[in-house]
Amino acid sequence: MDHGWITTFGAARSMNVQLSIASEGGSGTEVPDLSIEVDDLDAAFEAMSASGFPIEYGPADEPWGVRRFYVRDPFGKLVNILVHKN
Repeated sequence: MDHGWITTFGAARSMNVQLSIASEGGSGTEVPDLSIEVDDLDAAFEAMSASGFPIEYGPADEPWGVRRFYVRDPFGKLVNILVHKN
């Protein structure tokens, strides 16, 4: 996948592995330090919100086919939590 601002390389093995290199976060956001794909974005959002983690962006449906939100971890790192929309 190559959107100009993010390029993703992947391999299908016993689990899907992807490495992305980004110059921006997309939709005007900053580049996250880490991205994690989850099975249930709403459950992850509820858990993060209930635990007091600062939500920095979203949840948002992005035009490139993901639904995501950004959260700050206790060390200040920006984490992109996402699910691919079907």
